[in-house]
Parts: sequence; structure tokens; C-alpha cells
Amino acid sequence: MNKYAFGVDIGGTTVKMGLFDGAGNVLDKWEIPTVKDNNGASILPDVAGSILAKLKEKDIREEEIAGVGVGVPGPMNEEGTILGGAVNLGWGSFNIPEALGAYIKVPVKAVNDANAAAFGEMWQGGGKGYDSLVAVTLGTGVGGGIIVRGKLLVGAFGAGGEIGHVHLEDAETESCNCGNKGCLEQYASATGIARLAKRYLETHDTPTVLRGETISAKTVFDAVKAGDAAAKEIAGQFGDYLGKGLAMVSSVVNPEIFVIGGGVSKAGEILLSYIEPYFRKYAFGKCRETKFALAKLGNDAGIYGAAALVLR
Repeated sequence: MNKYAFGVDIGGTTVKMGLFDGAGNVLDKWEIPTVKDNNGASILPDVAGSILAKLKEKDIREEEIAGVGVGVPGPMNEEGTILGGAVNLGWGSFNIPEALGAYIKVPVKAVNDANAAAFGEMWQGGGKGYDSLVAVTLGTGVGGGIIVRGKLLVGAFGAGGEIGHVHLEDAETESCNCGNKGCLEQYASATGIARLAKRYLETHDTPTVLRGETISAKTVFDAVKAGDAAAKEIAGQFGDYLGKGLAMVSSVVNPEIFVIGGGVSKAGEILLSYIEPYFRKYAFGKCRETKFALAKLGNDAGIYGAAALVLR
């Protein structure tokens, strides 16, 4: 019987790794540096070496391993081939299961890192008990992972779930990181909320504790919790944009639940109180029944989801 699995979440600075038992309990977790020299040539050998060292440390045989799941930042197809490369790692296009499988003789599966996090939240996090969900990551950008009936929706070109680039604002003059203008990411990410706040303060004279402060998503929602009127207005703008964007998504995939994670979600339940009313306002008919929850796994969502690839 296969008793164990490894979950690997490859980031631009570190590789997060976890050893799981067959029931989905994390037995150990650790990190190794992401060495990007020579176009990241040593990343996968380093991952394999760390896994083999952990097997030796725990006295686990390779035949007891169900497999290794890997989450990677970049578009990826269902076979685990990076489409167009992973720019942050220096990688071009190649098949990760084949490449990692050359160093460690256990099954390997790979997905985009946002999809891995979504899978993790469905398996053991805020979406546990549901098999159709959209995980939304509100960080420096806005990421998404879509799961329908337990299956990840990666799309024909590996860009399924890129909800941060739903177009919402025709009047936007600044460019998004993707090169387009008016993307959801420009208003609902941590940097987007700060942008909304700065624009509000430039065009309103409402007294607020935000004036003179370093503006961030955290300072805005801290002010909201303190009852600051201007902060509430800014949070309302954020909620309107995100609620509208998620209503568009719901009309396409009609999930049972949206799981909201990322750094911005640390604001807590008050965040959902600004998203849900606008979602219900814009959503189509039965789509309004979709539930909302906060993510529970934090930075570990990627390793959980990666492990789930080979355990579920």
C-alpha cells in the first residue's frame, strides 16, 4: 500500500516541500532555496535530492510513495508541460514529470501553482466538502484556480483560471502587468486596493486616518475595522470590482463556493462582507447561491494541493 506523498511548491525564492501520509496529514514540511543560476538547471535535481534525503531520514522506501506532486509558476497543460516557460525560474518549455522522473523513480504530476493551491483548499482547506470551486488569491496580483467536479480546469493553453485579467474598466489609463488596461487585478489585488485608496484621497477631502500613512491593503482594512468613513468607501469600490468580476466567472463555471485567500484575506471575515453583496447584485439567477469562505491553508495550500494530485 502506498502510504506517503510529497507536495512541492516551486517559487521564485524558495521551494516549499511537504511529506504527507495517505490520509492527507502533513508529517513534515521544509524549504530549500530556489537556485535560478543557469536558467534554473539545478532546481529539479535539488528537489529530487531533498526528497531522497527525506526518505532516508524517515526510513521510507520509494515503493511506499504514491508520488510527487509539483506546483510551478507558469501556464501548464494537463500533461505537466510548461507552455511558454516559467519566466521567474528561467525555464523554457518542457515536461516536468519527465524531467523530475529522471532523478527519482516515483510517479510525478505537475500543475500551475495557483491551481495547486486551489486543489489544496478543496482537499483540506476552506473548500473542503465541495468539488466545484474557484479559489481566488488576492496578493500582489489576483490569481485563480478553477475546479469543476473535482477536476482542475487548466484550459487549452494552460491559462484557465487567470481571473485577475478579466476586463472590468474601459476608462483605465494605467497598464496592468499583463499589458492590458482595466483588469480586475488592478483593483482587487493588494497593490490594486492601494491604488484605489490613493485615487480616492486625491479626489475627496473626507477626513481619514489614511492621510499621511503608507497606504496598503492592510492599512485600508484596519481603518475599515476602526469605522473610518473614507476607508469604507474604498473597501466598497474594491468589493464592487471583485464582486462584479466573480459574478462574471460564476456565469461561466457556476461554482459551489469561492474560497478567498492570499495576503489580503488576512483582513478576515470583514473582507467577505464587502464582496458578497456586490456579487449577489451582479450575479445571474442561480449563480447567486454560490457560497463564500476564507482560505485556511495559507502558504501551505500549494504543497497540500500538489500532494493531493497523487493521493486523490
